[in-house]
This record gives sequence, structure tokens and C-alpha cells, in this order.
Amino acid sequence: MSNVHPYVGRAHPRVDGALKVTGRAKYAAEFFADGMVYAAAVPSTIAKGRIVSIDLSTAKGAPGVIDILTHENRPELPDSDKPYLNDMVAVPGSPFRPLYNDRIFYSGQAIALVVADTHENARHAASLVTATYEAKRPTVDVAEARHEAYDTFEPRDGIPPPPPPRGDAEATFKGSDIKLSESYRVAPEHHNPMELMATTVVWEGDGALTIHTKTQGVNNPKMYICAVLGLDPDKVRVTSPFVGGAFGMALRPHYDLLLATMAALKHERSVRLVLTRGQMYTMGWRPDTLQTVSLSAQDDGTLTSIAHHAIQATSRYEDYQEPTVNWSGLLYACPNVTLKYELAKIDVSTPSDMRAPGAALGLYALEVAMDEMSYRLGMNPLELRLKNYAEKDQNDDKPFSSKELKAAYEKGAERFGWSNRSPEPRSMRDGKELVGLGMATGCWEAMMMPHSACATLSADGKLKVACGTADIGTGTYTILAQIAADAFDLDIEDVTTEVGDTDLPMAPPEGGSWGAASAGNAVRVACAELKKELLTLARGIDDSPLANASLDHVAFSNGRISLVSDGERSVSYADAIAASGGGEVKAEGSFAPDEEFAEKFAAFTHSAVFAEVRVDEQLGVVRVTHIVSAIAAGKILNLATARSQILGGVVMGMGMALHEETMWDKTLGRVVNANLGEYHMPAHADVQNIDVIFVEEDDKANPLGIKGLGEIGIVGAAAAIANAVFHATGKRVRELPITIDKLL
Repeated sequence: MSNVHPYVGRAHPRVDGALKVTGRAKYAAEFFADGMVYAAAVPSTIAKGRIVSIDLSTAKGAPGVIDILTHENRPELPDSDKPYLNDMVAVPGSPFRPLYNDRIFYSGQAIALVVADTHENARHAASLVTATYEAKRPTVDVAEARHEAYDTFEPRDGIPPPPPPRGDAEATFKGSDIKLSESYRVAPEHHNPMELMATTVVWEGDGALTIHTKTQGVNNPKMYICAVLGLDPDKVRVTSPFVGGAFGMALRPHYDLLLATMAALKHERSVRLVLTRGQMYTMGWRPDTLQTVSLSAQDDGTLTSIAHHAIQATSRYEDYQEPTVNWSGLLYACPNVTLKYELAKIDVSTPSDMRAPGAALGLYALEVAMDEMSYRLGMNPLELRLKNYAEKDQNDDKPFSSKELKAAYEKGAERFGWSNRSPEPRSMRDGKELVGLGMATGCWEAMMMPHSACATLSADGKLKVACGTADIGTGTYTILAQIAADAFDLDIEDVTTEVGDTDLPMAPPEGGSWGAASAGNAVRVACAELKKELLTLARGIDDSPLANASLDHVAFSNGRISLVSDGERSVSYADAIAASGGGEVKAEGSFAPDEEFAEKFAAFTHSAVFAEVRVDEQLGVVRVTHIVSAIAAGKILNLATARSQILGGVVMGMGMALHEETMWDKTLGRVVNANLGEYHMPAHADVQNIDVIFVEEDDKANPLGIKGLGEIGIVGAAAAIANAVFHATGKRVRELPITIDKLL
């Protein structure tokens, strides 16, 4: 037996690490089947209008072409929105229907699907398909559509609208001597995960399909594809054991799933469709956002009013929403708050959740405004935040389930050396570089969702736990194995985790940082149920030493169930399983958040982010040389994978602050930098010293005390960097990314 117990709370290596580094981990485009054919999507060359005609003649004569589907010859599709709304992450509106009719909603929209004998032949033939269009001039800039912004829309499920005003922010602001009102903009961003969107549909015969697709939750694409194509759910299995990055874009089913499945059904053979890097820009993106934040305060820094207004871009066909302004009513104590959120339609695909949707955007604007207010007051930015520290959720008037943000401020500032900061902008330098120190606060909701899991123990002492959740690179395989290993005092090498398969117990898509708390507690419950079953079997053995024992009186350790009061009186796992008459014992369990607890308490993760930048005084080049991210997020299950999550979030925040910007040509409506060469993201040379601190926090929102880490790492990072750039240069740039041209 291992002496590494408990596993939970330690920095244990990823149990799936060897599979990944040796190439044995299989992703959606790496499953094969005999007789497989390959598909390629043909993109539109306009952003708005309709197709007049499609010329397939040249493409049909290309080598290896088997079929070409268009809106004119495709198999039958539903005429109503209802089947397409079988999407757990659907947003209000009319969902996009691939190859449905001649209408074009955005540049790059799929207008045809080529099926050929090889991937290369399919791609080549797709390049030969041409179309004639009736085009209209698109609008792709939310600033040009802001005069048509609206706030009367059906609320998106799970996304709370802004809370009602409290007090009178407008009158208070007008009557204040110390105030500011500034506008901020965050450029649109695309997720750009390493793995492309892909679907491999394996034809199993007699209408049965096994679908391997890139997704953050296998049950969602199954539900969607069965509804849209009228398939028997008993004949459809969806798997996604590994995901090569997603960051939110794989929450919803995309057109690769529908088109590949439609082709497989038509030809009754296996089909693979892999989208190109350019086609990854035809779906999901962080919306272009215009924001105005107005603050007023007393001389001592006490906030007297907050007003936050946001206009976000959405597509013509759906009303995508994020809780962008809500955070401004939550984070700081303030008696007068008004929050407003509007949408503006432009000719693009529907945006989608991208790591910390709403919070990454809204808290950027709020935290830069707070920094600006600190300079107006002549006050340390950290002291201003402590002055207005909220002891309860201001929006819902609830106490927090736990909140150790003050500890995060303290530990983060100490590690960073915040006390060495000179208060005046442009007062610190190192040779030809200006040095700036900035900070910001982060916050994200600690969510949970209903999940189910099963646990199976075999006679040889091997434990398997399974849940239909996903591992999107966060370490789900590992943390579930840690929880299970501790439950039975097993070596983690004797525990196998299964996820990403619709044959496993039900789970929703993994997002919102709810995966660890939800799937982890489901596995905990399943293991507890398995213990009950084992003890029942052990008690039933003739002359059992545990005949009258209850769960409270026994321990599960070293492969045996033993009385706590007398360790010699025990039954081995193997003997208990043998009593069942089989080679294994299985139990299932389910977890759901405590609604009564949620009615009484608000649960959030928090962060304190400190950033040092160095700016070349002549060239305007910004280097982020040090970041400290202090995190208060409840129980940390695995210090290694947890730190990795925060590092990844911080680096994405660096991209948001200094690099990332999706650029649409305003005349053509086309993304002009739809590739990894021209869409700039942080590279290794851009990432230097990042310190991650986890402060102790005891939370009671769920039995394991988990809050989740996927989002909190990015929230506040961009604002801290932007504030550091101002401190270094004395120039306030209120539009992200902060590029050289904006500083010179």
C-alpha cells in the first residue's frame, strides 16, 4: 500500500499524463473505422445575404469525391426551431441550422459539405465549389450598431439579469464632488484551443452510431443530434474521452456534428469531419463589449454610487447574454447602484461562453475604474478596495458561504512586494524601461450542477469510478481518482477513472467551474454507496466479525473492512465481494446542490491579482515580468492541477490585456486574422514569473468544500496588467488589448 494518504490536497501528477505524452490519448479526430470516408465544409465568401446558385460541377469531377451536400439536396431537416433547442447551453432566439436554406448569416458559414475518399481529396474538392450570392453590406462592429441596442430580450437560462437598482445612483453621482465616468472596450476574442473542432461518426450498422466529437459534455451533443435527425437514443453513443482545450467553445454542438452525422446516415458508412483553423473562427467568441462605469466617493474613499452599463454584440439570430454588469453590484459595499445590460445585433456567428464569461469583461471595466478612482483620491488602490470591502453579497443581500479575500489581499501583496510601490505614475524605472505595479480583484460564482456517478470494486482490489462529465484538460481524471482512492484507502494506481461517454452516469456539460465540486461529490456519494453495499455483504458472511457493525463503527483500509474499536475483527474486500456471488460490486450515487443552503448563502471564489510590467519608454513594448495571483477557492483537491488552472487563466488574461483581438474587415465582414500567425496570443517569451497562492478557506456549500478554479484565474488579470501599464507610463488606455500604437 502507498503511504501517500490522503491523496486529496496533494500535488499528485495527472493520472492521464502518460497517455497524453505518449500519444495514446485519443481525441475526436483520431478514431478510425473500416471504410471511413472524409468530409470538408465549404465556407461562404460573404457575411450577409443569400445564395443564388452553387456550382458543383468542377468539384464533383475532382479525385475521390463521393458526394456534395448543399441546402438544395441535403437529407430532410426539421422546419422548426424546437429540435435545435435540445441543447443544454442554448440561448434565446432561433438556433443556427447548418445547410438549412440559402440565407447567409456570417462570413465562413458552411454552404456545402464535400464527402470524399481521403481527407486531402475532400479539402481539395471543397476548394473547387463556387457560389453566386446576393450580398448585402454587413455590420460587424458593435460600436456601429450601438444605436440599435436593446434590453428587452428573453433571459438566457442560468444567466441572471442585472439586479434592480438600489438607492439612487444617478442623483448621488450628480451631487458628488469626487467622481469619474469612463468608457471601456474589450476587443472580441476567439478561443483558439489547440485541438480543432472535429466529429468522427462510426457507422455500426442497422442505424446505430458511435459518435466521437469534441465537446465539453457528451450528453448535450447526443440529445441535440437525436432531436434534430430523429434518431433513436438507444442507438446513439457519444464519446469524448479527451479534449484538447475548449475554454467554453465546445459547450454547444457545432455544425461539424450535424453535417458529419447527416453524411454518415445518408451513405451508411463512417465519416470524419475536421474543421480548419480558419473555420474555428466561424463559431463561438468572446463578444465585443462597450462599457461605461461611473463611480462617486467620499473624501475617505467610501464609495457612494456605482453605475455600470454594457452593450455586447450578438448574432442576428440569437440573443447571447452574459452577466457582465452584475459583478459591479456584488463586489463592493455601496448603497447606490444601477446596472444596465444591452445587446446589439451584428452580422457574425453567435458568441459563446469564453473562460469566465461576463466576469472577465465586467470586472476589467470595474477594476480599472476603481484604479482610476484611487488616483483621483490620492489613495493606495489596495486600501480603496479594503475600504469598500463587502461582508455580504450586495446584490442578493446574503452572507457568503465563505470569503477569504482579505487574506488573499494580504498574502498576495506580501509575496508581490506591493509595499515597495511608489504611488506616483511614471516614477519607477529600470534603465530604459518604465516599471509599473498594478492590482485588481477577481470574483466568480461557485456553481454546482446535478451529477451522477458509479463506483465498481473488483475482487482483486481494483476500483473504477465513472461519470459522464468531461475532462477538458483541467485534471478531472486525476481529482476523481484521488477522491475515490481516499474513500477506500487504495493506491491511486489501483483506481481507474472513466469520463466522456454517454454510456456512463448522467452529467451536464462541464463549464462554469462546477466540474470538480459536482462530479467530485457525485463520486464521493457513489463510493459511500459502495461502502454500504460492501458492509452489507460482509455482515452477511457466516460468523462474520462485522455481523452487527454499522458504517459509523468500521473503517475501510488496507483492503479490509475493520471495526474501529478492534482492528483484528475485519473482513477483506475480496471476501465481501465473493459473498455477492460475482467478481465485483457496483454502486451508483447522485449529487445535487443544496437548494436550501443556496437560498441562505452566496458562494463565490475570489482572487487578488498583482502585476508588474516594464514598458520600453521609446518603443512602447510592454513586458509582464511578475504576477502574483492569490486565490480563495475553498478546498484545493490537487495543488499541481489547481496551480496549472490558475497559470492558464493568468496567461489568458495576459492575452486579453496585451495581445488578443479578432479583427473583422468592416466591408467584407470577414475575420482577417483567422490563423495562429496573425491572431496574437502570449508565447513562452511573454510569460515570465507567475506566483500562485492558495489561501485557506473552509466552505460549507458542499461536503467536499470545493468551489472550482477554471475561471477565477483569468478574472482580474487583465485589469491588474492594465493598471500596471498606467502606473508605469501615466497613460490610461481604456481599450483592450493595449498595443504599442495605443501607448505611443
